[in-house]
Amino acid sequence: MKRTIAICTMSILAAAVSIPALAQDRADNELNQATTIMHDLTGPQSQAGIPDAVLRKAKCVAVIPKMIKAGFVVGGQHGAGVATCRTADGRWSPPAPFDLTGASFGLQIGGEVEGYVMMIMNDDGMQALNSGHFKVGAGLNAAAGPVGRDADASAGVSAAILVYAKAKGAYAGATLNGAELNQDHGETRELYGHEVNFSAILNGQVHMPDNGAAHAFVETINHDVNRAAR
Repeated sequence: MKRTIAICTMSILAAAVSIPALAQDRADNELNQATTIMHDLTGPQSQAGIPDAVLRKAKCVAVIPKMIKAGFVVGGQHGAGVATCRTADGRWSPPAPFDLTGASFGLQIGGEVEGYVMMIMNDDGMQALNSGHFKVGAGLNAAAGPVGRDADASAGVSAAILVYAKAKGAYAGATLNGAELNQDHGETRELYGHEVNFSAILNGQVHMPDNGAAHAFVETINHDVNRAAR
């Protein structure tokens, strides 16, 4: 009996230790995937990615590494992502975790996974993102982003948000109208060790977490934007 109790106690303790580790692994994996997507969209080999003109003007970048859609004809979609914004001193903020959920329409058989990038292009879009809760396309003009390194950003000049999608290894402009963005409080706590306001993160009012994946994501955005500005 005592041996059984001891085994159960050890199992409970092991689970308590492993749950935070799994959550941290999920956060790191998400950040690493977001970094890879930005490399693919903005790296020197990417001639069909985000135009330099869009990178130069963007106020925030929000990356959803995996967007899962499922259903037949009418289905749902869900994804988790990270965002960063330009701060008042010209740097890019630490990453802010969020969820994106909503309905999806069109012919969908089974499930499919796509990665999305939202380029926030004006103050209205930046304020909406900072709130930690808004619906894409509701009061904000969201449009499919122009594609190609030398493409003209004026193709979406009036849009608060320009959207890009990855499907079957290719990138193209896309739309996410109707999808709802909310701060991911659980992942925020895993990344920063405690609850942090979404706006405080994106305004650069908190320190960068001691996390290599978080540093790599923000450094990638900073490098790509600086390259585009040359």
